[in-house]
Amino acid sequence: VFLFPTEMGILAVLALPLLLIGISGVIYIYQSVRWFLSKSAVQNKVVVITDAISGLGKECSRVFHTGGARLVLCGRTWEKLEALYDALVSTADPSVTYAPKLILLDISDINCIRDVAKEILNCYGCVDILINNASMKVKGAVQSISLQLDKKIMDANYFGPITLTKAVLPNMISRRTGQIVLVNSIQGKIGIPFRAAYAASKHAAVGFFDCLRAEMEEFDISVSTVNPTFICSYHRQPAPGNWEASIWKFLFRKVAYGVHPVEVAEEVLRTVSSKKQEVLMANPIPRAAVYIRTFFPELFFAIVASGIREKLKTEEE
Repeated sequence: VFLFPTEMGILAVLALPLLLIGISGVIYIYQSVRWFLSKSAVQNKVVVITDAISGLGKECSRVFHTGGARLVLCGRTWEKLEALYDALVSTADPSVTYAPKLILLDISDINCIRDVAKEILNCYGCVDILINNASMKVKGAVQSISLQLDKKIMDANYFGPITLTKAVLPNMISRRTGQIVLVNSIQGKIGIPFRAAYAASKHAAVGFFDCLRAEMEEFDISVSTVNPTFICSYHRQPAPGNWEASIWKFLFRKVAYGVHPVEVAEEVLRTVSSKKQEVLMANPIPRAAVYIRTFFPELFFAIVASGIREKLKTEEE
C-alpha cells in the first residue's frame, strides 16, 4: 500500500496531537498511581503534626486524614483545633478514617514540650511519623530586631522542633522504625536580607536534621526536610516598585511569590511515602540562587548587595 504525499501530510499533522495526548495520559496515570500509593503508605500510621491550625497544618491534616492516618494534631488554640477536628470528620468517610486526637502545644514554649510529648505518646503508644511544621517569621533590619525577638524566633524554629524530636526519638529507636519530617524553608539554604533571625533559625534546623539523618540510619529511621520558598495562603503577587526592574528581581522575585499550602501538603505526603531525604520546592530562579550561593558565592553576595542598594535608593526617592 502506497500513501500519497497528501495522505502522509495528514498523518503527520495528526501524529503530533495524538502523541501529546498519549504522553499526557501516561503522565496522568503515573501521577494518579503515585498519589494513591502515597496515601496508602500512611494508612493506620500514627502521624503527629505540629501547628496543625496553620494554613499548611490544615492541609497536611486533610491529606493525611483522608489517607487513613491516625492523627495527633497539635496547636496553640483549643478552639481552632476543635474547628479543624469538625472540618476533618465531617468531610471524610468514618469507615476508613480515624477521629484525630487533639493536643495543646506551643512549640516556642520549650519548658512544656517534654510533658506534651508524653501526652502525644500516650495517645497511641507510639509515633510513626512526626511532621515538624510550626514556624515563626520576622522581617526587619538586623539592628532593628531585638535580641529577645531573635531568641523567640530561634525557640520556635529551632529549639522547639529539636526538643520535640528528641522527646519522641527513644520510642522510634526502640521500635527501630519511624519518620521525621521537617518543613523548613529555602532560607535554610540561602540568606535573604532583612530576614536574618528567620534565616539563621532555618539554617540551624537544616544542620541539626542533616546530622540526625546520618545518625538515625542504623535504626531505620528516615529524616526528611521539605524546603519550599514562602508558604502563602493565597497566590499573591508582590506590590510593584521601581526597584523591581533590577537584577535583584531577576534572582529573587519568584521567591516572594511562594507556594500554596495545598502544594506543600501534597509534597509532604509524597516525601513521607518515598522517604526522600530532601526536597526543594522552588521554581528555576530561586533554585538557581541556591546553586549560585554554593558554587559562586562572590557573585551571589554581589547580587544581594546590589539589590539592597537599589531598594534603599528607591525608598529615598
